[in-house]
Amino acid sequence: MSSKETCRTELRAAVRHLSDRGLYTASKWAAEQLMGIEQDPSKHTPSHTRFQRGSSSIRRRFRSTNAGDSSTTPSAGMSYVATPTMMGMEEYDYDPIDGDIYLLAKSYFDCKEYRRAAHVLRDQTGKKAVFLCFYSLYLAGEKRKEEEMIELEGPLGKSDAVNRELVSLEKELSTLHKNGTIDPFGLYVYGLVLKEKGSENIARSVLAESVNNYPWNWSAWSELQVLCTTSEALNSLNLNNHWMKDFFLASAYQELRMLNESLAKYEYLQGTFTCSNYIQAQIAKAQYNLREFEQVEIIFEELLRNDPYRIEDMDMYSNVLYAKECFSALSYLAHRVFLTDKYRPESCCIIGNYYSLKGQHEKSVVYFRRALKLNKNYLSAWTLMGHEYVEMKNTSAAIDAYRRAVDINCCDFRAWYGLGQAYEMMGMPFYALHYFKKSVFLQPNDSRLWIAMAQCYETEQLHMLEEAIKCYKRAANCNDREAIALHQLAKLHCELGHTEEAAFYYKKDLERMEAEEREGPNMVEALMFLAQHCKNQEKFDEAELYCARLLDYTGPEKETAKNLLRGIRYSRDVEHFPP
Repeated sequence: MSSKETCRTELRAAVRHLSDRGLYTASKWAAEQLMGIEQDPSKHTPSHTRFQRGSSSIRRRFRSTNAGDSSTTPSAGMSYVATPTMMGMEEYDYDPIDGDIYLLAKSYFDCKEYRRAAHVLRDQTGKKAVFLCFYSLYLAGEKRKEEEMIELEGPLGKSDAVNRELVSLEKELSTLHKNGTIDPFGLYVYGLVLKEKGSENIARSVLAESVNNYPWNWSAWSELQVLCTTSEALNSLNLNNHWMKDFFLASAYQELRMLNESLAKYEYLQGTFTCSNYIQAQIAKAQYNLREFEQVEIIFEELLRNDPYRIEDMDMYSNVLYAKECFSALSYLAHRVFLTDKYRPESCCIIGNYYSLKGQHEKSVVYFRRALKLNKNYLSAWTLMGHEYVEMKNTSAAIDAYRRAVDINCCDFRAWYGLGQAYEMMGMPFYALHYFKKSVFLQPNDSRLWIAMAQCYETEQLHMLEEAIKCYKRAANCNDREAIALHQLAKLHCELGHTEEAAFYYKKDLERMEAEEREGPNMVEALMFLAQHCKNQEKFDEAELYCARLLDYTGPEKETAKNLLRGIRYSRDVEHFPP
């Protein structure tokens, strides 16, 4: 990792370069990381460090003991070339060929008059002007595509609209690429065009070339990450050994569900970017996927204290509050984002979660649809809307929503799981099993997915109990918070006549219920089985203990326990009769 001062200098220059080219998302990201580098209090006034208070406490709380080991160690198979430096960055600051024409075009661009901007720059030859011309045409095509999608949309917003500028842009950018007269920003646009046209392998190569030549453009890294849907694709990249590569790998590992590797990378990066809200949010995302909701809640509470008008990633926080059924906290968050910016997709999603928790599913769907009006590719909204349709028993609409989600991101295990649930509701276990298998492949450490698969195997159409047992065992080993797997394992073994295995799992389930101080029908069932099993095995003392516990209940189990006790005493008396 470079020194803090080197990173700070590079990011300051990058913010200027990116803003000057209209790459505002990347510029904002760079500026946030710039402020994430902790200032020396002895050299700066309190006003310079006011955005950084409170961050170090989270860093200490979630930093692992071996986080430093991940430093810049590449994953297996990934190759690297020389580290880029600040040398040559000056060439991106000012292009003397641009002059006043570029300033006019940039003004049009900032007003979202993309075709006017491209027209003004049509005869310019400077690399900066060429980039803005092509980028303006690309955005003009995207804008028209979105308009056509609204005009021609089918069910759930489906449309065949395309960006009509892609063909001409690919032709011109390909020529510049072959001639070697294209800069890293032009390569970024070329990569976008290739990605939109479905040429993913070439797009990966072009975007990798872009970030190797100018590693501070986070938008290029983000597009490259979208194209790395497998570890093989990630490992095939030829990347420069630059500190920005660590941000990319941490994010890519997160999407590939390599959560421990991702956390290790982010914790390493916190050594330099101690106060980065972005890194804290990404750590929260990894913890969320690990279902560590308590830790996620702590991080987001700290983030909101440091950045009270933040909306990015707050939809994930709302998911945590929803899962924990925190009505008041979710209501407060929904009210807060509504006042901050009610027309952000994340805001609509948070409000949708709030109404869902209240059981107002129709109103929840309205807000998820509103989020999708604002961003057609907003993955969470498609998935959550599918969940709402499942609650409303509208399986066909749920399936459509989940399919849109997997079209956007084929690695979204929640959407695959939702498809399985929908087909299960329709009494189609073979289809359901297919989708549950896809979800469990993407998230093998989630007990809920293994349980869903096991229940599918248990249906009358399949009745594959041995396969169900295998799934329940995996669920039990994946921290089954709902405490379903152990009980079901005991029941299935009992059904198959495996009494010893059934007794083993009933005992484990009983121990867990005692530890969690839970009562209920599962405890009664376990006690009755174990009492009968121990009696059959002539373990009379143990059987009497289980019966004594059953006598505390007032239902039919009390009479059953009395009958068992009488049987135990009779068996003991028989033992003492002479032969």
